[in-house]
Amino acid sequence: MSLNEYKGVWVFVEQRNGTIQKVSLELICKAREIADKIGGKVTAVILGAEVEGLANELIHYGADMVKGFENKRLEKYITEPYTKILSSAIIEGKPEIMLIGATTIGRDLAPRVAARVKTGLTADCTILDIDPQTNNLLMTRPAFGGNIMATIICPEHRPQMSSVRPGVMVLHNKDISRTGEVSIIEAEIDEMDVNVEIVEEVVEKKGKIKIEDADVLISGGRGIGAKDGFEALGRLAHRLNGLTSASRAAVDAGWVDKSIQVGQTGKTVRPNLYIAAGISGAIQHVAGMEEAEFIIAINSNPDAPIFDVADLGIVGDANKIIPALLQELA
Repeated sequence: MSLNEYKGVWVFVEQRNGTIQKVSLELICKAREIADKIGGKVTAVILGAEVEGLANELIHYGADMVKGFENKRLEKYITEPYTKILSSAIIEGKPEIMLIGATTIGRDLAPRVAARVKTGLTADCTILDIDPQTNNLLMTRPAFGGNIMATIICPEHRPQMSSVRPGVMVLHNKDISRTGEVSIIEAEIDEMDVNVEIVEEVVEKKGKIKIEDADVLISGGRGIGAKDGFEALGRLAHRLNGLTSASRAAVDAGWVDKSIQVGQTGKTVRPNLYIAAGISGAIQHVAGMEEAEFIIAINSNPDAPIFDVADLGIVGDANKIIPALLQELA
């Protein structure tokens, strides 16, 4: 295999019910940055029943080309046909870099595709960059339980594959003046490729936005002391039109649900305002919120690491300061 045959950056675009998932747009924006550094083009690869109408959106966010594969059987994600089609496209198209969102679907698809095209996969990345000396993709992810950040390269195989957590990469404004090439192919799927039948799809209904999309987050940690402490955080979040979130310590203690956990083993967030109440600021948590626009830290320990990333620090008991803040806002 000649590495010089592999060119460009590809992004697997995840769509559900005809809606492009936000992480895919984030990856196209990042792919645009990477491609500009290595002098390549960005190709968005999308599978589904009717995907041609989504192509312009992908081009507006930075794709130079859209490869669409259509088939009625691709309307819902099924592991085998998606794996077969994407693997075949990679083998034929020879991208230098392949990016996939680390969603439920992406985490199922990426390792299977990597195995079939005989390359490595760095999963759950939080940072992507290019080595200026070698043009290798530098893929950084938490390792050893989140205690260190490991940067991994794949110098001897192509494509260099990475799955990336939602919310990690910056979503830039789209440019509706951009134009690109669109190729829509009718995908061939044999009966043997469809080894699973979807009988029913039940989607969990949630009455509020996800913490990844919130502009304001009030986050509690071990220093809150008990489940009851989150009631005050909830009132403050409501007062500021935001949501509550938590550190892993609060989740492990059973005070709140894991769905609102922020950090390397939780979710990555970028709110305009992040209030960290009773959170020490371990690297595992900071990695998930350090890109917030404005960070306010409340902690009784003046030496807590959270103050190193905070724009405003308040030394004191969060269980006293939060109620006082609520009273002042009232």
